[in-house]
Amino acid sequence: MFQPPTKLDDLDDLLAWAAHYAGYCLRSSGMMPPTLFLIGAEGPVMFMPASLADGREKDNFATTARLLCIAHGATVVVMALEAWMKTAKPNKQLDLTEPPSEAFDREEAVVLMGESQTGQQQKFLPIIHSGNGRFFGFGEYPGPAAHTMAGRFAQLLPPKAPTDEHRAIARAILQTNGVPRGACWAIAPPGGGRLLENPGFAGFFHCHIIGFPD
Repeated sequence: MFQPPTKLDDLDDLLAWAAHYAGYCLRSSGMMPPTLFLIGAEGPVMFMPASLADGREKDNFATTARLLCIAHGATVVVMALEAWMKTAKPNKQLDLTEPPSEAFDREEAVVLMGESQTGQQQKFLPIIHSGNGRFFGFGEYPGPAAHTMAGRFAQLLPPKAPTDEHRAIARAILQTNGVPRGACWAIAPPGGGRLLENPGFAGFFHCHIIGFPD
């Protein structure tokens, strides 16, 4: 099982935190909600949408994620999602015409898509269930490491560092879109656990410091 990182400074740290959080969610509730993690000017935070029922809500979440990256002045971001995965069998080509969700030998996994100002990293965490169907742990991904990503949840960071004006505009758009009524949680340093409103967004987001047990 992934252990929480001792610091939250860079992409490797945030990927480790996201993996730890995914294990925590699967152990406690049996599911991993779609979650955005980022490290911004006010520190690391996480955001979960209310729902991802259809393509429109997924597009809205991707747009909100990009706006949050601008509003927070993010330099590192990780998107964590549950997904279906299929891999090529030995000496066989992968059938790209069949969606993983329709494959007979599909596997359930948590996908971590990370970006920083220096590059991208993608991690697949195959989900292992015990005999009673409960989450047991993560398996080893047999495929190669992925350093490029495409799709609605890729390229979340702005190409240039946002100015104060850009951040203010992003905050205004988020407020108009109703995001302040959601939850944006500030991630506590390891060992932390007290509730505290994020002073950087006081009166804007409902932010709290949270920590997760090992």
